[in-house]
Amino acid sequence: MNRSIMLNTERNTADLVRAAMSGWLGTALEFMDFQLYSLGAALVFHQVFFPEQSAAMALILAMGTYGAGYVARIVGAFLFGRMGDKIGRKKILFITITLMGLCTTLIGVLPTYAQVGILAPLLLVLLRIVQGIGAGAEISGARTMLAEYAPKGRKGIIASLVAMGTNCGTLSATAIWAIMFFVFDNQQLLAWGWRIPFLASAVVMLFAIWLRLNLKESPVFAGINEGKEVVENKSYFEIFSGKSFWLATGLRFGQAGNSGLIQTFLAGYMVQTLLFSKAIPTDAMLISSFIGFLIIPLSGWLSDKFGRKVIYILLNIASIILAYPMLSIILDKSYQPTTIMLCLIIIHNIAVLGQAAIEAITMAEMFGSRSRFASMAVANEIGGLLAVGLGPLFAGIFCKLADSWWPIVAMIIFYSGIGLISAIIMPEVADRNLEDPKDAAEK
Repeated sequence: MNRSIMLNTERNTADLVRAAMSGWLGTALEFMDFQLYSLGAALVFHQVFFPEQSAAMALILAMGTYGAGYVARIVGAFLFGRMGDKIGRKKILFITITLMGLCTTLIGVLPTYAQVGILAPLLLVLLRIVQGIGAGAEISGARTMLAEYAPKGRKGIIASLVAMGTNCGTLSATAIWAIMFFVFDNQQLLAWGWRIPFLASAVVMLFAIWLRLNLKESPVFAGINEGKEVVENKSYFEIFSGKSFWLATGLRFGQAGNSGLIQTFLAGYMVQTLLFSKAIPTDAMLISSFIGFLIIPLSGWLSDKFGRKVIYILLNIASIILAYPMLSIILDKSYQPTTIMLCLIIIHNIAVLGQAAIEAITMAEMFGSRSRFASMAVANEIGGLLAVGLGPLFAGIFCKLADSWWPIVAMIIFYSGIGLISAIIMPEVADRNLEDPKDAAEK
């Protein structure tokens, strides 16, 4: 490689900081957008956009618009994942952040059902779908960019910033809605107060866009193109038939499946079925998210020291071993609330947050430079939809049929078992050469 090419692909500390900030902020905005919407759908939208329906049907329709975004994410993964491997990570990340942020802001200026009738919920669904399309490639693009920027020996802890962004976004959105409910009465909130969280997100969007406009392209992608290497991207058939794709999807099942069960289903099951106080699961998840600011970088650092494979194996084994004893305490009202919350925090950090910390870098290292963006995006979204989208639904059905909570334990063990088997089979990928066009599991 000649000197001019070396100069164009070199990246200094300031470039790395911008890349890290961009990845963290984009992921934070993604999860803030979705949490703003999910809470809005659960608490407000059924009255603003579906007022003529019964209370139960209005809530179902409001949550249906929430689910539409998750289906759209797969479309975005296929569309922008391929483009990210062809035209570059930076351009696609600019598009995804703009789509997500703009749609979230526009929700804040939508007319209500009382103003324009059925057009209001139709516009809401349209914005939700476009937002989901952008989000389908955002987190995978951020992971790809940061993994290709980070120096060897520190990739795990630096890439864990993407997982930190999920905590920041979720906590920010929850705090914003909490403030709204504290400041405004119900009438004010339904009249105009609900718009404020969505309009306020424009500030974060504009900063994120500015940051990405000043971000240099990934050194791996720039090096391949400036080096005049002719590297043909894999087709989706090649991606789906590759061993690395299924191993990455399996690892995703372990983390995302447990996330859907513990963060979504378990909290609802405790409150609605077992009649626990809402404060117990809510406060536990809030405290656990703050503890995650320590656990996430620690997990990333440990994966740099000992490898991704061994940390994945240990976390999944721990999840399997702890599933029954933790759940037997969490779902037993005879224990003190503090004991229940402590157990919920432990299983959440081990089965969910600890794995989320190393998922970003591991999935990036699993794939070769030919189709890293597309492979990560599709594996991430398919694994997420199957595990997070269907997991709580099946858990609800199984718990109803069994008239017991043991199916939750069985599903945590099942998801963690898939993650464990995938971790055992996968090759060690820590600090592999990300310019290698071959996937890690290719011979």
